[in-house]
Amino acid sequence: MQVHIEILFIAIVTSSACAIPGVFLVLRRMTLMSDAISHAILPGIVIAFFFTHTLSSPLLIIAAAGTGVLTVVLVELLQKTELIKEDAAIGLTFPALFSVGVILISRYTRNVHLDMDAVLLGELAYAPLNRLTVLGIDLGPSALIVMGVILILNLVFISLFYKELKLITFDIGLAATLGFTPALIHYGLMTLVSITTVGAFDAVGSILVVALIAGPAATAYLMTDNLTRMLVLSAIIGSINAVVGYLLAYQFDVSIAGTIASVTFLAFVSVFLLVPKRGLLSISRRHLRQKWEFAQTMLVIHLLNHEGLPEAVNESEIAHLHEHLQWEPSFASKVVRYALNNRCVSQDDTQLTLTDRGRTIAEQALVQ
Repeated sequence: MQVHIEILFIAIVTSSACAIPGVFLVLRRMTLMSDAISHAILPGIVIAFFFTHTLSSPLLIIAAAGTGVLTVVLVELLQKTELIKEDAAIGLTFPALFSVGVILISRYTRNVHLDMDAVLLGELAYAPLNRLTVLGIDLGPSALIVMGVILILNLVFISLFYKELKLITFDIGLAATLGFTPALIHYGLMTLVSITTVGAFDAVGSILVVALIAGPAATAYLMTDNLTRMLVLSAIIGSINAVVGYLLAYQFDVSIAGTIASVTFLAFVSVFLLVPKRGLLSISRRHLRQKWEFAQTMLVIHLLNHEGLPEAVNESEIAHLHEHLQWEPSFASKVVRYALNNRCVSQDDTQLTLTDRGRTIAEQALVQ
């Protein structure tokens, strides 16, 4: 039972730590940068291992974070040439760095336990086995301690530089005008993303890191326009995804990382489709309603324009409306039913007559 609780805590803390900086990556359209960093840090880990000969040294985290920042610098240098776009620069940079790491592992560390499957996929089930012990006292899983520290670091950084981050995210020109240094804040954020990615790398693997950074933030983005609320929602959504993913993985005895990533995607799709006002279904219903309301407005304007004129009887004849308004007969019939249901017109045998409500709608439309 204790192991399950520790795994859940690791998943929750890791997902929260990843989701918070992920909000700014999503808002700045830099989500793919997390994917680049999560792969490109591998050579930093390998090179640091050559010097330390241990996988538990803090130097590995420092070197990997430095490689993450190097990735950002290389991408931006390529982009500033204006010869290629950002996505192409990312697509060129991180495979190159990642392949360097793979080559170094295959060439110089064949007898060292650097499992490529664990690096890519991660295995939360094993995370509690690697424990942090100080003076013989078991402080708990190393991954939980590391990600807890990183979560606090993320919260402190965002709290201290919230105004600056908000400015460079939404109006970098104004930030520069007001005397802020966008480049400094930008690289500070990218360093934070690198540290977060490195910290989560060992516990969950590079694939789940990307899902935890992008998924909850993108889901929260669909739910609110408020930045503070989006930060809180992304952390909550990430935590819920982690818990549900782990419980499902345990129930069906499948990959924990893969299940959490799948739940993250399903949560995004659910919000994408169903969230009020912003969901795809809500937008489709709104567009459909606007279509019928516009057609109804055209109908009442047509009746108003011919009201009291000699040709009014012919113009208000239901059977001939499609000819006067140049609609398909089936569509004209549906519009008439819609207007009747809304009490904008009344029907007298085969004739339509404006109601007070319909006349008001027509007059307001003509004034506008």
